[in-house]
Amino acid sequence: MRKVFLTLSIVAFLATSCGTKKKIAALESKNKEIQDLLNTATIKLNTCLTEKESMANQLEFLKKNNSDLINNMGNMTTLSAKGAENIEKALESIKEKDLKITRMQDALTKKDSVTLALVTSLKRSVGISDPDIEINVEKGVVFISIADKLLFKSGSYVVSERAKEILGKVAKVVNDKPNFECMVEGHTDNVPFTSNGVLLDNWDLSVKRATSIVRVLAKDFGVSQKQLIAAGRGEYVPLVENNSAENRMTNRRTRIVVMPKIDQFYEMIEKEMKNTK
Repeated sequence: MRKVFLTLSIVAFLATSCGTKKKIAALESKNKEIQDLLNTATIKLNTCLTEKESMANQLEFLKKNNSDLINNMGNMTTLSAKGAENIEKALESIKEKDLKITRMQDALTKKDSVTLALVTSLKRSVGISDPDIEINVEKGVVFISIADKLLFKSGSYVVSERAKEILGKVAKVVNDKPNFECMVEGHTDNVPFTSNGVLLDNWDLSVKRATSIVRVLAKDFGVSQKQLIAAGRGEYVPLVENNSAENRMTNRRTRIVVMPKIDQFYEMIEKEMKNTK
């Protein structure tokens, strides 16, 4: 009987022992599975933490950039506003300058028109049939060039009667233009002038001839002395080289320059400039 009980007890123990091992094995398997899951979760967690840190840094960077951009936009807005204002001012200035240039060009055109009318009047009054009298315009100024053989005898500064006839016609035009000046220039060739006790050289001769013509215009033909200028250029502004008798004769001349008074011309310009305001 005892043997039978003992045997049953052993069988029961063995059965119980086998069940426990199975449970342990199952638990160990489950534990391993859970451990694997935990390891995987840990790896994912660490990855997420790293990504979170990176994202946080990027977010901070973006915030800073956004702040900088906002500031820059504000500065750019300010700069753009100032730039637009400066551009507008520059355009206004350009418009004003263009208008002033136009006005000045108009004034110059008017001056040229007056000069052209003066040339026409001179040519009509003086006549150009004589090849020893030349009338032309250079840079808006009228030049009347008269060969000395029509005005003076060789080495003399006494104005001839034929010259007075020509000068009378010039004087008539000048008298019609009280706002113009009349400058008389004497020119000689380069043949040395022998001093006669009164004149020393060609320069003296050219000045004396200019003053003689000025006196004729003023005394004989009533040209205002305020309009007259006497100038001697001597031999120093030749038209051609003084290398032949013909060329020296060409260089011996008197040039009468008829031109608007400089102050009158500037007044005309200033008047046009004022009209732009």
